Amino acid sequence: MNAKDAASTKINLPIWSDPERLGGRICFKGTRVPVDALFENLEAGLNLEEFLDEFEGVTREQAVAVLEYARQIAIAQDRWAC
Repeated sequence: MNAKDAASTKINLPIWSDPERLGGRICFKGTRVPVDALFENLEAGLNLEEFLDEFEGVTREQAVAVLEYARQIAIAQDRWAC
């Protein structure tokens, strides 16, 4: 499976998007917290616990599911890049 196939496979991710809210940014379900905030905060040096403390409403399970999906996409893309 390549990265495009993995991305297009229907996955039950805990996310939502509405073009009329937050400019259509992808957010964690049940929140207005954009998924990219997770990656931005991790890149800035926060750990997962700190992110969850800062963004109430996002659960550990939601964050881990998004990170796991990103990991799977990266692994799939790496396999096809060789």
